[in-house]
Amino acid sequence: MNVFGLSWKYLWSRPLASALNLLLLALGLASMAFVLIARDQIDRAFERDLAGIDAVVGAKGIPLQLILAGVFHLDVPPGNIPLAEVQRLAQHPQVARLIPLSLGDNLRGFRIVGTTPDYAGHYAMTLAQGDMWSRPMQAVLGARVASSTGLQVGQAFEGAHGLGAGGASHGETPYTVSGVFAPCGCVLDRLILTATESVWQVHDDMHALAGMDEAERQELALALNEEREVTMALVTYNTPMAAVGFPRFVNSTTSMQAAAPALEITRLLRTVGVGTQVLQALAAVLLGVAALSVFIALWSALRERRGDLAMLRMLGAPATRVAALLLCEALWLAVLACLLGLLAAHGLAHLLGVSLMESQSLAIDGWQWVPGEAWVPVLALAVAVVAALVPVVSAYRVDVFQLLNSR
Repeated sequence: MNVFGLSWKYLWSRPLASALNLLLLALGLASMAFVLIARDQIDRAFERDLAGIDAVVGAKGIPLQLILAGVFHLDVPPGNIPLAEVQRLAQHPQVARLIPLSLGDNLRGFRIVGTTPDYAGHYAMTLAQGDMWSRPMQAVLGARVASSTGLQVGQAFEGAHGLGAGGASHGETPYTVSGVFAPCGCVLDRLILTATESVWQVHDDMHALAGMDEAERQELALALNEEREVTMALVTYNTPMAAVGFPRFVNSTTSMQAAAPALEITRLLRTVGVGTQVLQALAAVLLGVAALSVFIALWSALRERRGDLAMLRMLGAPATRVAALLLCEALWLAVLACLLGLLAAHGLAHLLGVSLMESQSLAIDGWQWVPGEAWVPVLALAVAVVAALVPVVSAYRVDVFQLLNSR
């Protein structure tokens, strides 16, 4: 007797009940797997973008806003800070590296960031095409920016005012694409990097230089340099002990504030974790309902097949083989539900990643396997075995003569 083949036929002899049980079990497993995938991918995205950034210095305001704007480019910065203060801060003995960032413009929603080559070096970026900028008004595109806009090396584009699409265009100061970064899966994929001087030049009143001689131009340039500002700065410490004293120094002795990314993101994830716990609880309820439904279906099948079971025993089938029929039915459901649940979870995660990509947000790969998914098949088998336990034991203990006399 082929237990697997016969149990498969028995399973689909009741197509509606089996389909309902399969759907309930698959939904519960899909919910569990989706939470695991989404949380793992979001954690990885945060860790990838935060790597090596110990503090973000910017205008006083909400620390989390500063982190989201400066590291992940998901929020609007609280304001600008004087360049002179940032330059003094770079000389602080606890600062190993300071990367200035200047924001204010965008291209079709992709942010244009004025900075130094250290920003690309921090993420170990490599160029897929062209070269890094060598003078103002040259720009290097992130991989996602290049694929979305279709811009190539040597082409020109105009930035728009503001950090979101729809601002006024800076038509008199176009940028030239000098290079395109290779994909990194990090925040730089959706940014346009250029020299800090480019951002200043775009926002300077260029008409004020018309009609001036060289001496007047230099005098005006010096005056502008004294008033220069940047949006924020990313700081890397030269010692772990700086995490205690540096933020306090900035917050108490300067007009700026220093926010610790690790602390703020931990608080954010703790808040988001409440939502994931609710989803996990809902998934647990679905799995409980699915287990109850499978139990009822197998118990009903046991009662309906009393004659079949008696015939199998009379033909020489051992009690273990008869009990295995019911267990295999539950295992078939578990295997099918596991496959459908994982496929649905990855599909939903992929749709989430596409939605985030369209909004220039975090990079999430919905089709990437995460370690926590290994528990999904285990959970599916456990639910199936628990649901089938009582019917399987009853089938094993069935009395052939009693079954025959009852018919």
